[in-house]
Amino acid sequence: MATTTLRELNGFDQTPATLADSTLILVDFQNTYVEGVMELEGWQAALDSAATLLTRARELGSSVIHVINDGGEGTPYDIRAEIGQIHPSVAPVQGEHVVVKKTPNAFFGTDLGEHVDAAGNTDVVVIGFMTHMCVSFTAHGAFLRGNRPTVVASACATRALDSVTAELTAEQVHDSALATIADLYGVVVESEKSLV
Repeated sequence: MATTTLRELNGFDQTPATLADSTLILVDFQNTYVEGVMELEGWQAALDSAATLLTRARELGSSVIHVINDGGEGTPYDIRAEIGQIHPSVAPVQGEHVVVKKTPNAFFGTDLGEHVDAAGNTDVVVIGFMTHMCVSFTAHGAFLRGNRPTVVASACATRALDSVTAELTAEQVHDSALATIADLYGVVVESEKSLV
């Protein structure tokens, strides 16, 4: 059943970002999520999609910003250890900024906003791990500061969660997060092929 979104009610633009005129923000593509206690369902497919998108962004000369979460020494988010480092398939190259955050919203308490503003793009493309957490809150943060986020579903992944009323599969959590983003905070597209 189709529903009217808050974006539609507010008259917000539903056109996806164009990669050439956007800043690509890669959120938490850390080894944290490809093995061990935090391994995500579908991480490989999401990483492959992200790598394709990153290659295209670089070819177009788009601004690229990597974000990593630092949970401190000895945690699965220890950026000083291999477990917390960015996966090699989407590792930054010279000239690409790396923003270190400590909260799900990558704009909070970091210089991400300064880098986005310096790139001169209102549109941002947000991809990464986990869909329901740092991707969602970073898209929310972008929206609140006046950017126009587009989230690429195929380049995001998450994990199963329990709620007080049900056990949710990773797919359900992923889809629910994307629906929340699409309701107000940004445009959601199915795959990297959806971005021109």
